[in-house]
Amino acid sequence: MVEKYKKEVANDVVFNLEYNSERQRLLIPEYGRHLQKLIDQATIIEDAETRNKAAKYIIQVMGSLNPHLRDVPDFQHKLWDQLFIMSDFKLDVESPYPIPSRDVLQLKPDVLQYPQNFPKYRFYGNNIKYMIDVANKWDDGEMKNALILVIANHMKKSYLSWNKDTVKDDVIFEHLFELSGGTINLLQSTEELLNTTDLLRTNKRMSNKITPAGPPKIQSNKNNNKGGKTKPFQKNNNQK
Repeated sequence: MVEKYKKEVANDVVFNLEYNSERQRLLIPEYGRHLQKLIDQATIIEDAETRNKAAKYIIQVMGSLNPHLRDVPDFQHKLWDQLFIMSDFKLDVESPYPIPSRDVLQLKPDVLQYPQNFPKYRFYGNNIKYMIDVANKWDDGEMKNALILVIANHMKKSYLSWNKDTVKDDVIFEHLFELSGGTINLLQSTEELLNTTDLLRTNKRMSNKITPAGPPKIQSNKNNNKGGKTKPFQKNNNQK
């Protein structure tokens, strides 16, 4: 009589459990451990023809995870590169694309140079300084004076966004004189900037703050029923 079920000792089963912490680290975890085991098995195949067939089969399995990109040439190139990466560059098969190397994979991109500006009056922003530099390059005339006045009003609006209190025009003129390196001097000018109240109203209107939604409005039935009385239920005798 053939024994159908084999009785196992519970302690032996628990002792032989395989935990993820004891398994080999996955190079590309998105494909899972089963695909990693397929690649490991294909790597140790001795016959070259069988090994190439196994590699193409693994590529099909990898492409089945993204069927809408399976036939795109660039995506196929990506799959073959990932196949060699997951095999730790030990898989010796014929690839339709150039085989990547470990050195290329470990290359790091150049550090992106971000503009590091630390202005004294940070609440004005860097755009104000750019506008002042452009104004300094213009020839004297009405266009330059109009641009300087626009810059001063924008400075006042930015200042009020940072400080909600009132600000005098003399403070803006002093900051403009300092930021321009002394080339734009409105300290003795009779020009007046926009009113603080108007600028604050503009800042509030242009703000991105979302006001909290109020309670939902309940529609009344007074307009539908005259006198506010509910209609009595009437039985339809035509219904069967």
